[in-house]
This record gives sequence, structure tokens and C-alpha cells, in this order.
Amino acid sequence: MGAGDVTTAAIVPEGARGRARIVQKQPGVVFGLGAVAEAMRQCGVEDVDNLVVEGQWREEVPAEVVLAAGPAAGLLAAERTALNFLGHLSGIATLTARYVEAVAGTGARILDTRKTTPGLRALEKAAVAAGGGQNHRMGLHDAILIKENHIALAGGVAKAIHVARAAQPQMPLEIECRNMDEVAYALGAGADRLLLDNMTPTELREAVALRDRERGADRPPLEASGGVTLETVREIAETGVDYISVGALTHSAPTLDFSMLLESV
Repeated sequence: MGAGDVTTAAIVPEGARGRARIVQKQPGVVFGLGAVAEAMRQCGVEDVDNLVVEGQWREEVPAEVVLAAGPAAGLLAAERTALNFLGHLSGIATLTARYVEAVAGTGARILDTRKTTPGLRALEKAAVAAGGGQNHRMGLHDAILIKENHIALAGGVAKAIHVARAAQPQMPLEIECRNMDEVAYALGAGADRLLLDNMTPTELREAVALRDRERGADRPPLEASGGVTLETVREIAETGVDYISVGALTHSAPTLDFSMLLESV
């Protein structure tokens, strides 16, 4: 707000009060009501009532999702920040729900990635969960994920797994594989999970078959990643992989449309 909301100061009488309705204008999953309430609170609006349950798909729109009442200046100051949070997070939840629906019945689960907005990862990953997806690691600290640059510096897949396991024997270990040779090395070296990067459906099926053949009952989960879209995700899921990670859930989700309508009281 800088030095203050000059438009409101010029137009709205001091001490005026208002009532606001936030309206969902597109079908989708609402998420971010806590951020709305906090934006309102920081602008002096304490009376905020949620009218919907987060995480549920709503098809019938327009629909009121929040009622708020308080100082008119506070409602106007909070409006854009509240709607920015709500639209962005609901957009993530909605896109995630579309991916989850696209793979329904296959057994594959949709994961997010670390391709999040700096400072907003916890909120964006919560939105993924609200849409029915699952959270991958939250950061670099809670699981080992060996990627191609780590492999290059370590001198190979098997070496990377060996040194990582020695350094952190109790921590889950996943490794990125770009071809069937790397899949074979990773399975032989005992990786807990394999990330199959930019593989074709044919290659994914081959990796699933190799995993099942080589590791038997001790089958590490396989995660497909890279260039996944709503048009391709079903075919990928039907290859038999356990997880599909989709960076677009957080870095490219369209904003869900909301508006706030204000009246004086």
C-alpha cells in the first residue's frame, strides 16, 4: 500500500463500513480461503465467513464463496491481494483435479514438483493436495533426489547411489533415469524410487517390465516426468508407472476467476 490507498482516501468517507461478497465465476476447486481471511485481517477486516468447503469441485457458477464485513477502506485495500491468492491457489487445485480425474482408475498418482513460486511453496503444494494430488518433497532437505547433474559429478548412476546411501542411509533415495541402461543400473544399485525422465510410453512400459522382472516383490515405485500434459497423462498412466509428476500444476496453472462485490452498510 505504500503511503496509503490514495483512491479510497479521496472517495470513501472516513469511518464508512461495507459488506463484500467474493464470487466464484468459473467452475473449479476453491482453495485459499485462509489467505483471503489473513489479507482481510491485516487490513482491519475481522468479520469473514466462508460459504463453501475447500477442495470440492463446484460446477454451478456464479456462486458466493466468502462474505466479509468491516471498514470499507479495509475491504478495498484487501480486495486485490485476497483475490490474487484465491485465484492462483484455486487455479492450482482446479488443474490438479483435472489431472487426477484424467488418470482415474489406472492406479497412478499425480505429484507436484519444486517448480513453485519463491516464497509460496507451502501454499501452492497445499493447493495441489486440495485438488487431489500428492506432494513430492518440500525442498532439498527431506529426500534425496539424484538428478543428471549429480550423476555427472559423481561419475555414474551406481556411484551416485552408493555415495548418497553411505552419506544418508536412512533417507529415501530417488534417482533420475533417462534411458533403459540407467534404469538397469539404478535397479541393480538398490534405488528406492526411479524418476523416468522424458521417456516415451513404450520406454515407460519397458521400464515397468524390467522393474517387475528384476526386483520382484521388492519393486521400487516408478515416477514418470517431463512434458506431461492433460492430453498425454492418461496414456502415461496406463503404462503401469506409480506416479506422474507435473510441474505445470504449480508453474502454469491458469488463475480461477473470482470477483469481489462491495456495498455500503
